[in-house]
Amino acid sequence: MAERTLCIIKPDAVERNLTGAVLKMVQESGLKVVGIKMLQMSEQQAGGFYAVHKARPFFEDLCRFMCSGPIVVAVLEADNAVKRYRDLMGATNPANAAEGTIRKAYAQNIERNSVHGSDSLENAAIEIAYFFSNLELVG
Repeated sequence: MAERTLCIIKPDAVERNLTGAVLKMVQESGLKVVGIKMLQMSEQQAGGFYAVHKARPFFEDLCRFMCSGPIVVAVLEADNAVKRYRDLMGATNPANAAEGTIRKAYAQNIERNSVHGSDSLENAAIEIAYFFSNLELVG
């Protein structure tokens, strides 16, 4: 059954002009892009998106990083999209990421790990709605 998940190409990857390379990996894996845009988040917007992590020690650094430059947000669709995209992203720490994953190929370190992906269907729905209206999603 087709699912949707959120993909964020983070500021470190956008700054290094890797958007096309990441999207190529996404599409070649069989995930379909049904919505996409580039934007620059404010600290308040980043804080709202990552509110689930507010009590964690890395929260402020994460929010500062996520609004340090433009990001690309995309909605991906496929059977088992959440799991498929998480597998394609690879481990959060690129040192532990498998060959052929986005983070193994492009992440600089655990903080500058190039991409974000929803961790569940429930969170995918919340995260997609944070950035996209239904009018912006096609397919």
